[in-house]
Amino acid sequence: MRNILAFLAVAGSMFGQTVVVHPQRINDVLLNPGMGIQTFQRFNGDALNSGLSWSEEGPIKPIVPSAAPVDFPGTTISYCRWFWETLEPEQGHIRWDIVDMALKEAASHGQKLAIRLMPYDQKHPLPAWYRASGAKRLNKEGDPIWEPDFSDPLYLKYWSEVVKQAGQRYDGDSRLDTVDISSVGYWGEGWSDYMPAFQYQKKLIDIWLAAFPTTHLLMNFDEPDALRYGTAHGAGWRFDCLGDMRTKWSAMLDSYPEQIVRTGIGDVWKKNPVSMETCGVPGSWKKHGWDLGYILNEALRWHITSLNVKSSPIPPEWKTAFDEFQKRMGYRFELRRFEYPTIVHAGGTMPLKMWWVNTGVAPVYDPYILAVQFHSDSGDAVIEAPADVRKWLPGDALVEESVPVPAGIQGDYRIRIALLDPRTHKPAIRLGIAGRTPDGWYDLGAIRGEKHL
Repeated sequence: MRNILAFLAVAGSMFGQTVVVHPQRINDVLLNPGMGIQTFQRFNGDALNSGLSWSEEGPIKPIVPSAAPVDFPGTTISYCRWFWETLEPEQGHIRWDIVDMALKEAASHGQKLAIRLMPYDQKHPLPAWYRASGAKRLNKEGDPIWEPDFSDPLYLKYWSEVVKQAGQRYDGDSRLDTVDISSVGYWGEGWSDYMPAFQYQKKLIDIWLAAFPTTHLLMNFDEPDALRYGTAHGAGWRFDCLGDMRTKWSAMLDSYPEQIVRTGIGDVWKKNPVSMETCGVPGSWKKHGWDLGYILNEALRWHITSLNVKSSPIPPEWKTAFDEFQKRMGYRFELRRFEYPTIVHAGGTMPLKMWWVNTGVAPVYDPYILAVQFHSDSGDAVIEAPADVRKWLPGDALVEESVPVPAGIQGDYRIRIALLDPRTHKPAIRLGIAGRTPDGWYDLGAIRGEKHL
């Protein structure tokens, strides 16, 4: 049908009419940058965690790839996190080589890296040098883990130095996807039995805002004042227990919905990403009998862009549901109608009319370039349309512009479209339509260039 519509429009164009193309929609899971299911502490093709367990320790050297095929969704994001004691075992000597390695490994596996730097957990204490520095401890000697005073000036001093150096080294790095704001409590999730007053939490958030003005930041979810403050200052948000459906009290039924409303973060997704992590792993959801449909639909309702399932297998009987989930999470751009003249004049202008639909639940958060290309065997010319695709929220978007025709356009061409990476100026995003060529452009029809009248 698409070819018939295009043919009729082309025939009419000989009498001054335009071409109208209605591209064929496709139903594939699209592998696109900055969204989707993440690998965790590893990279595309690496072996998965077995059973219902996972590791909180990020990789410190390259991982030997799995010898057998790995049954896990392809992904553009590797999410890794490391403890302070691993990164700075000696005061002042931070092992940025670990993060450098992970950035390199992610890129070699076709991924960007999302990171969190964590203070400690129950098995990974604060660095020994910090505990011996005269810093204040709030719990008793002999307790299993050394709990710091987060209002202690020494904590701010030493942790700030780690964050500051991370920002100097990595902010704006094209290989980096997101950075978690992490300073307080176990895993840096923002909660503790010894919470400081908000004035101290604020200082520990501000160091991240100052260090990473360019890279997307994600605010951890648990403390409402901190969540409200971080997102009000340009961060997206993430939480760590998607799927918790326990009967007496659960994050899904008793905490997360109320927190979103009370903190006023319901519209943060329009400008900054929302990322989530499974409570346990999908296999543990199944073991507990938790409602998969409810969990995934809530994530979509909260405008999820990426999900960490902890590199754990997805139960085979749930794969179809996860495929459908992936088709809606993040952004999904479908060009529904494209109108253009069949003949243009070199050095003149041409009208472009496009109707796009974002059938995902979130926008794209980076400034990809909407480009139209005149393609021929003898050479190509590209026009960049003045459209900010970050404003394409779920639903309809129109592009109606008069754009310049390159001066050298003469002869027969194919007109093609793509969303380009602003750094490389190469096609970067797969669209939910047919017609993608091997070089990533989408072919829409024939066009002819003539000398300017």
